[in-house]
Amino acid sequence: MSSKITFSAAFLSLALLAACAKEQPYPYRWVYAFGKNLSTEQGTQELLDIAKTCSEHGINGMALPGGVGEISLKSPEYVANLKKVAEFCGSHGVDVIPAMWSIGYGSGLDYDQNLAEGLPVTDALFVVKGGEARLVQDPPVSIANGGFEKIEDDFPASFEPLAARGEVVFGDHEVVHEGRTALRFEVGGAYPEESALLAQTVMVHPGRCYRLSGWVKTEGIEKGGDVFPLIVKSREGRRLQYYIPKVESTGDWKRVDLGFNSLTCDSVIVAVGAPESKGGRFWIDDLVLEEVGLVNVLRRPGTPVVVKSDKDGTRYQEGADYQEITDPQLDFLFDHDDPAIRILPAGKIREGERLRVSWYHGMTIYYSQVPVCMSEPELYDFWRSNAKMLQETLSPRYYMLNMDEIRMGGTCEACRSRGISMAQMLGETINKQVELIHEVSPQATVFIWSDMLDPNHNAGTKAGGYMKDYYYHVNESFEGSWNYVPKDLVIVCWYHEKRGLSLPHFAGLGFRTMGGAYYDADNLDNVKDWLVSLDNTPGASGIMYCSWSNKFGLLGKFGDLVSQPRR
Repeated sequence: MSSKITFSAAFLSLALLAACAKEQPYPYRWVYAFGKNLSTEQGTQELLDIAKTCSEHGINGMALPGGVGEISLKSPEYVANLKKVAEFCGSHGVDVIPAMWSIGYGSGLDYDQNLAEGLPVTDALFVVKGGEARLVQDPPVSIANGGFEKIEDDFPASFEPLAARGEVVFGDHEVVHEGRTALRFEVGGAYPEESALLAQTVMVHPGRCYRLSGWVKTEGIEKGGDVFPLIVKSREGRRLQYYIPKVESTGDWKRVDLGFNSLTCDSVIVAVGAPESKGGRFWIDDLVLEEVGLVNVLRRPGTPVVVKSDKDGTRYQEGADYQEITDPQLDFLFDHDDPAIRILPAGKIREGERLRVSWYHGMTIYYSQVPVCMSEPELYDFWRSNAKMLQETLSPRYYMLNMDEIRMGGTCEACRSRGISMAQMLGETINKQVELIHEVSPQATVFIWSDMLDPNHNAGTKAGGYMKDYYYHVNESFEGSWNYVPKDLVIVCWYHEKRGLSLPHFAGLGFRTMGGAYYDADNLDNVKDWLVSLDNTPGASGIMYCSWSNKFGLLGKFGDLVSQPRR
C-alpha cells in the first residue's frame, strides 16, 4: 500500500514539474540579424540597437550572419566592431550566435573563388591558330529569327506561341534596338510569374557551355524583373539557368547575358516569360545563342582541365605543352570573353591542330548565389582556422550552420569520385562542420536551418509529393539526408506553410526544434501560428524572428509575445 502511495506521489511530482516547465517561455528566443555590416559604424550601431531591443523585450539571442564565419578575412575594424557588439550583448543577457559556413551561398569564396562547385564541359572543340587555341562551335548553334525581323500576325516567326497572339506579345516597329522590329510584352493580367509566353527549341550538344544574349528595355516593371523574362529549359521542363541579370524597373536598352550548361540535353527550349509584376511592359531584341569556352573555368584538384588531341586522344600537359589555364575575370557571370589556351612553342601541340578540351565551370544562381564544393578538403581547412579564431574572439555557447538552399552539388570530379548519394554527402559535410566547432568548443550547441534535411521541403522528392527528383543544378534529390546528421542538432524549421509536417518530422526523429518566424509580414500572425505549432511539438525549444528586408520594427512586440509562458 505504501509503495503504491509513494509511486503515485512521485508521478504527481513529475506531472507538476512538467506542467511548470510548459508554463515557461521557450529557452531560445532569438533574432536573425540579417543585412547588417559590421565593417561600418552604421551597421554596427544598427546591431547594437537590435541588441538593446532584445534585452528590453525578453529576446536572449542574436544570430549573426554576414561573413562572421570567415573572420580571418575580415578587417581589424570588423573584428573590433564584432567584439563591441558581443560585449554589449554579454552585459545585457543576449547571446551572440555566429550563423555561418553556408555551402549554398558560397562560404569560402572570398578566400578562394575556385572552391565553387562546378558543372562539367566535356570534349569541347578548340582549334590552334596564331599560337592560341580557341573554341569552335561544335556544332554551330543559333536562334532562328532572333532579331524578330520576321513577324506573322503580330507574332515572331520560328517561335511557338504559349499565350494568345496579340494579347500580350506584339511586334513593335517604333521601339527597337536594331533593325526594324523588337518584341513588346504587356505584363500583368492572367499571366503569373515565370509564365512562358513564347518559345523556340534549339539543338545543342550535351555537356557543353552556352551563352544566351539579348537586349532588354523596361517600363514600369514593378520589381525590376525579379523573375527575369528569359528562361532556358530542357525539353522535360528542367531549368538550366537561374541567373537574374540586374535590370531596372524602367530603363533603356541593356544587354543581358545568361550562361547555362546543356547537361545531358541535345536540345533546349529558349522561352520568354512574364516577369513578376502587376503591370508594365518590356521589350526584347537581338537574341543570340552561342557555345562558349573557358568562361569561369575552375582550377582546383576536384575540377581538372583536360586538353587532348582530337585526332588520337593524346593528352597534353599544362606547363609543358600549354600555359596554365585560368579565367582572370572569374566572377561566375557570362558577360566576358572566354580566355584562350596559349600554346608553348617547345610543346607538342602544333599550329592548326584540333583539340578536345574538358573542364568545370561555376554558375551564379538568381542575383549572386554561388555554392561551394562539399568535397574539397581545402574548404574544411579554411573553416577550421576560422572556428579557432571565432572561438577566441567570441567564445559563443551556440553556433548556427547556414546550410540552406544548396542549389549546386555533386557535379564536379571531387564529388562524383566519392560514389555516394547527395544525402550522404550533405550529412558528411554537416558532421564535419559540427566536429570543427566541437574541436574548439566541445560543449557548444549547434543549430541548423531545416530545409535541406526536410522531406517536406528541399530534401523532398517528386514521389513524395513536393520536389522533383533533382534540385536546381543538383542532379538528384537530398532525400534521406536527415539520417546522416548528429541527433543533438537543433533544427530551425522555416517553411511556414509546412510547419505542421516539418516539426513532427524532426520531433519524431528525436531532434529538438525551433521555428523561424515572421519573414517580413506587417503583423505577427505568422509568429502566432508558429507558437501554436511549437506548443504541440515534443522537443520544441525556441523561436526566431527572421527578416530578409531589414524590417525589425516588430521585434519588440515579437519579444513580448514569445517571452510569455507557454501552455
